[in-house]
Amino acid sequence: QVQLVESGGGLAQPGGSLRLSCAASGGIFNIYAMGWYRQAPGKQRELVARISSGDTTSYAEAVKGRFTISRDNAKNTVYLQMNSLKPEDTAVYFCNRNPPRTDSWGQGTQVTVSS
Repeated sequence: QVQLVESGGGLAQPGGSLRLSCAASGGIFNIYAMGWYRQAPGKQRELVARISSGDTTSYAEAVKGRFTISRDNAKNTVYLQMNSLKPEDTAVYFCNRNPPRTDSWGQGTQVTVSS
């Protein structure tokens, strides 16, 4: 069974940066597209960034130009560099395949953007 462990969240000021990591184990990593998702209080989980097996990336409009997704297949890890953070980026961030595996959601990592 695929296990995904997110890390790197925390408290950031508006305009600040954070880098999230997602370590995958228990399955083949490099042949799948991966995504970073987030869920804010009272809202549905949404896809914010996607990276294909061939490193093609795409982003939600809300984060385009501010977030960068990348992957290191040798380390079975996907990253999300978040710059110019805004209070509306506050959420729990998760990684998963894209489309997501319903049995692979991890605990996520909390990102709070506040002054």
